[in-house]
Order: sequence, then structure tokens, then C-alpha cells
Amino acid sequence: MGISGGLFPSPRSLVIPALFGVLMSYGVLGGFILGLSSLVIHDKELWNGFIILAIMPPAVAVIPFTDLLRGNNAFSLAGTMGGYLSALVILPLILYKFVGSSRFALEKLSIAAIVLIIIPLVVSRLLRWRKIDKDLAAVKGTITNWSFFVVVYSIVGLNQDIFTRQPMRLVPVAAIAVGSMFVLGLIIEWIGKLFRIDRQTTTSLVLLGTIKNYGLAAGIALALFSKESALPATVSTIFMFVYIIWMGVRQRWP
Repeated sequence: MGISGGLFPSPRSLVIPALFGVLMSYGVLGGFILGLSSLVIHDKELWNGFIILAIMPPAVAVIPFTDLLRGNNAFSLAGTMGGYLSALVILPLILYKFVGSSRFALEKLSIAAIVLIIIPLVVSRLLRWRKIDKDLAAVKGTITNWSFFVVVYSIVGLNQDIFTRQPMRLVPVAAIAVGSMFVLGLIIEWIGKLFRIDRQTTTSLVLLGTIKNYGLAAGIALALFSKESALPATVSTIFMFVYIIWMGVRQRWP
């Protein structure tokens, strides 16, 4: 809902930030996740989950988090748009390779794409067209929080045996989540300083290059693979909140 048709004065202003959104989300973060996973993940179901995670677009939360951390709002919006537009091509191609060409797999992939990408995009446009988005502004944060709760609670519940009886199985998953956020974020921040990129734009680049749409990843993993495949997205969601709090605290340091 935060993306309006008249947000930018010229379409040209979208191009570079949109390309950076694609680069940071798929090239930098996606490559980092797959690289780490190939080194420490030997469980096929978890590996499937990390593949799904790597090809996800940036988190929708990049936009409100940019505002919270005083980043470059226009850059984050354009970068997020670029990530989602490219996802409409990247997601089907990569998933087609993994789930195959069977009618059952294609039906599941089509349903996942319609429910998790197309319907939300269409509904967001309708809400703006009917000006309902303004009425929802006061409760948007509450709705978002409960949505995260439903996703996390559902997947943790489905995998309760792992959380209670096999917690060590989650250690490499948590390590990758920490590395792809905290470590990679510091690296991107350092590169931003090296190239003398302004702090606001660097903040946007860090967000685009460290957090994915974990809810979308969990939904597609559950639809196409197994409940265990949704664990990487769930664990990453938990660490995402800690990561954003940590970024906010760091900004207050002298």
C-alpha cells in the first residue's frame, strides 16, 4: 500500500535504485545465503528451504524499516519494486527447475504465486483506489504484527518436535541467519563508507541486502516441499526483529 503511482516525478528515477534492489536481494544476499548453506547444510529439506529463501524478493518490511532507521525512502521503495517485479520472472524459472514440469507441481506453484504475490498486489491497488489505505494506516502495524505471529506460530507448531527434541538441528540455520544479516550488513555498510555513499542510501542498501520476504518464503516452502523446509524462513524471521532493534541501537551510538 505504501507505493503510489505518482510517488516519483520521473520513471527514470526508478531505474538505478530498482537495479540495486535486484542486485542486493538476489546477487548479494541470495548468493551469500546459498554460499553459506552449501558449506554447513547437509539436510535436504533445510537445503530446499534455503534455496527458496535465496530467490525471494526483499522483505516488504524494508519500506517501514527504512523510515524507522531514517534511510533513503525513495531508494528503498524503488529497490523493493525492482525486487518484486524481477521476482515474477526469477521465482517461476528457478522453482520450475526444482519442482519439475509435472501437472501437480505446476498447479501448486501457480496457486502459491497467485495467493502470495498476485492477490496481495491487486488488493493493495484496490485499497489505494478506494482510499481505504488511509483508514487502515492507524492499525497497519497491528495487522502486520499479527500476520507475523500467524506465520511464525504456525511453522513453529508444525515443527515442534524439532524445536523441543532436536534443537541442535537449528544451530546451522541460526548461524546462517545471523551471518546473512549481522555480518553481511556490516560488510555492506563498510563498502558504503569506502565508496563514500551517503548514510541514508547506505541504510537502504543494507536493508535491501540483508532481509528477505520470510513470510512468502515460508508459504512457498510449505506449499511445494515440507514443513521442515519452512524452518529457515521462520528462524530468519525471529532474527530479523533482533537485527532491526540492533540497527536502531547502533544508530544512537556516538
